[in-house]
Amino acid sequence: MPDTGLLVTLALARGGLDRAAERRSDEVWFDTAWSDPATRVLVVHRGKARVRGVEQSAREPVISDLSYDGASRRWAEAESGSVELVLVGPQQAAYDGVRVLLAVENGITYVALLVEGAREPWDAPDGATWEGLREVGAALGDRDAGLFVVATALANWHTGHPRCPRCGVATVAAQAGWSRTCPADASQHFPRSDPAVIVLVLDDDDRALLGRRAEWPDGFFSTLAGFVEAGESAEITVIREVAEEAGVDVDRLDYLGSQPWPFPASLMLGYHARLVPGSPPARPDGEEITEVRWFTREEMRAGCEAGSVRIPPSISIARRLIERWYGAPLPGSWARP
Repeated sequence: MPDTGLLVTLALARGGLDRAAERRSDEVWFDTAWSDPATRVLVVHRGKARVRGVEQSAREPVISDLSYDGASRRWAEAESGSVELVLVGPQQAAYDGVRVLLAVENGITYVALLVEGAREPWDAPDGATWEGLREVGAALGDRDAGLFVVATALANWHTGHPRCPRCGVATVAAQAGWSRTCPADASQHFPRSDPAVIVLVLDDDDRALLGRRAEWPDGFFSTLAGFVEAGESAEITVIREVAEEAGVDVDRLDYLGSQPWPFPASLMLGYHARLVPGSPPARPDGEEITEVRWFTREEMRAGCEAGSVRIPPSISIARRLIERWYGAPLPGSWARP
């Protein structure tokens, strides 16, 4: 029998923060919270926030190996809690932007300030750097991961939806950053999440089917994925996408978990699926997918150790689907950039 237990500690599905949704319509409370020096503000500039390293003694339990490239100033595969967000008081965040209520935890209000503009609001002192969620999501602790995921999702939504879809008039942020209102027709508009499936296909020999997208370099492989179309269930999407992208038929779907993927607004639903007996041979569609390949565990290990194969980084649910099949966490050195 397959193990259908849900995946846990997905990199972008952590936090469990109290979003204090009941406070979003209380403008007086939100303005008061903004003026409170105890409020912590996460400044997000074009999808990036300031982060810095954390001393070993303060780190949380390990999720993956830590690696930091000081020359490029980019965090790679990283240990949970090895990086923290730089949070400031409201008086240190005097920039034009959209304020978003992120959470209220232990009496402290957390707010994101979403700033646009040509340059970062300020330099990053004390060894801090400006990084995006893709780079540091897996390295953040649970609280910071939860804050940055929400802030990134809302930043992408506000940037991409500046006008009313009904009449074209510029909208204004409302409800503590969780909606936009049209001043012309009074319509309200809210953030959305687009469901997508991501699936690791297994055959009766317990090999895993991975594909390479057209825009990826040779040797970069991942699970198959696609968006849920109108009038379609997630399970039907899995069957359709696998057939379209790799030409094979699957059944026996095991749902394993989900995580947000706010690039810009996806919710990834993760599955393992089994190849149907008598399925056609795997073949790429030639458009989105240009190569498909069956891997045994030994073949994946040999390819990754030789550097000819690279798999998704630990921030992705795809990595966790592969690790679940493999039977153990995989080294950070096996991941693509």
